[in-house]
Amino acid sequence: MTRHIDIRKNTYLDSVSLMSMSTKANAVEGVTQALLGMATPMNKEVLLNVGVQDPAIDAAKPSDLMIVIDAADDVIEDAIRAVNDILARKTRSADGAAEGRYRTLDGAFAEVPDTNLVLISVNGAYAAREARKALAAGKHVMIFSANVSVEDEIELKNLAHAKGLLLMGPDCGTAILNGTGLAFANAVRRGSIGIVGASGTGSQEISVRVHDFGGGVSQLIGTGGRDLSAEVGGLMMIDGIEALAADPETEVIVVVSKPPAEEVADKVLGVLGGTGKPAVVCFLGSPRTESGYPNVQLVSGTKPAALAAVLATGVDESTLDLHALNIPLIEEVRAKLAPEQKYVRGLFCGGTLCDEAMFAALAKFDNVHSNIQKDPAYVLGATDASREHTFLDMGDDDFTDGRPHPMIDPSLRLQRLVQEADDPEVGVIAMDFILGFGAHEDPVGVTVPAIEEAKAKAAARGQHLEILGYVLGTDLDTPALAGQVAQLEAAGVTIASSSTNLGLLAREFVAKGDNR
Repeated sequence: MTRHIDIRKNTYLDSVSLMSMSTKANAVEGVTQALLGMATPMNKEVLLNVGVQDPAIDAAKPSDLMIVIDAADDVIEDAIRAVNDILARKTRSADGAAEGRYRTLDGAFAEVPDTNLVLISVNGAYAAREARKALAAGKHVMIFSANVSVEDEIELKNLAHAKGLLLMGPDCGTAILNGTGLAFANAVRRGSIGIVGASGTGSQEISVRVHDFGGGVSQLIGTGGRDLSAEVGGLMMIDGIEALAADPETEVIVVVSKPPAEEVADKVLGVLGGTGKPAVVCFLGSPRTESGYPNVQLVSGTKPAALAAVLATGVDESTLDLHALNIPLIEEVRAKLAPEQKYVRGLFCGGTLCDEAMFAALAKFDNVHSNIQKDPAYVLGATDASREHTFLDMGDDDFTDGRPHPMIDPSLRLQRLVQEADDPEVGVIAMDFILGFGAHEDPVGVTVPAIEEAKAKAAARGQHLEILGYVLGTDLDTPALAGQVAQLEAAGVTIASSSTNLGLLAREFVAKGDNR
């Protein structure tokens, strides 16, 4: 085995690109391990934790690119060339033309002054500084970076508001502006439904369900997950709603979020009520059922939110395929499970998809554990073993610290899937597969071998293990929805038609007798 270490001075690549390229590099034939990252203290610590230590890495600065390749002696040169080719392709556009590369925002603004939006994906310690530069230059900003202080977030959003600009983020993973997807997004038709989301995958899910029901999206504005906290006060959510209220192409407004602070929820509902446009609100996990405004409808899930929005555009409900729950299927799966198989394990890439499934379980069971549980008695850490009903958001910071997001690199989730199959009390493993811009090029294909191994483990002890999958995507995505679903079905996976149905099916499959 040979280890190749290359430090490229003053070579910056954003975290989204590095995650994607790391996944491709690790798939190169003969490569045992490939690690690509900027030489930040956190990334150096990650390398140290996996046994990579070298004076060149110690001396590297945060502006330097670190490349570590482990491969067999006889293929190391081929592996290095392959990884270098992956890096080189990053600097070429689809038509072969060289992309513009700039070391500073000032350089980019001087060269292309007509740009009006900056997507920031740098180490969180520097993200606020770059956002200030972009706002000062009169640009809208999307901050993909996490680990930005709440104080900086509030300052930046107030500055953006004063300038009449959008400040999406920090930790904003999804947007679709004028038909262009940013960060993680799905290919959906244009239409008259505008979405403002404090939840990345929740926004994606609603946009996909709107597309599925025949509607279209005018704009999808992300806010960052902290926007509806008491500290931030919904600053970007309110600006986003007002932008959609003023947009003549937007007829219906949809808001999606995890449970907001109560005073912020009141404020958001008041602004929606004042727009005069039909509005649909999905505060996942919130006990609220009434908005207090005749034009604002509260719903309990992402699928009902999308359906309500499409119906508000005048579509006849009788013309839609609503994908009702398959009751005979529920009875069929229950009959296959042994009496001791009474628990669900959910392994999710999308935080909101995990939340929606977890809330469905909590409506019937008390013993629901998660790394995103609000009840401290049921909180699990990333390295904790699952207990009873467990739903894990594997895209949460605890799982992604120093690692690619599972939407890009699913390797950690694959390990966990096989591990969960060792528990004879597990009846159902629920998983999401997220397609679209920024995501893994074949999330189902890379997971099928682990699914087969998990099912084989259960079969070896005389049990049936139900794998329940949901593919978040459309017919316009690459890869397309139908092909991914077909791969899962060929592997014996049961398919849910939406995030909402995934949670309900997983719960009902094991809801027999006393499951508490």
